[in-house]
Amino acid sequence: MITARGDVLFEFGLLLHTPGASAALGRNNEGSGMSYLFRHVTGDWGELDEEDRKEQTRSLKPDSPDQRILSSYLLEDGTKVWLITEWDRSVTTMLLPEEY
Repeated sequence: MITARGDVLFEFGLLLHTPGASAALGRNNEGSGMSYLFRHVTGDWGELDEEDRKEQTRSLKPDSPDQRILSSYLLEDGTKVWLITEWDRSVTTMLLPEEY
């Protein structure tokens, strides 16, 4: 669902990293992980299956109930990181699945 211009589809609030995500970004020379945040807010949900992709897209509609938004990405070394934006769009957290 990436828009042609890479438009931001939702507010993401404060960006947080868990210790595991920070370490994984460091091991992979990814800096702060801003490229993953850009993908997340422009509708590139990463490694989600088709049903989960549809659910994320539905959660963006104005008439849908407030829901979290989840994206999943693989780093170069195969580590999976999630970005989760809270239902009220106040905080987005980057974390490893095992830190959930």
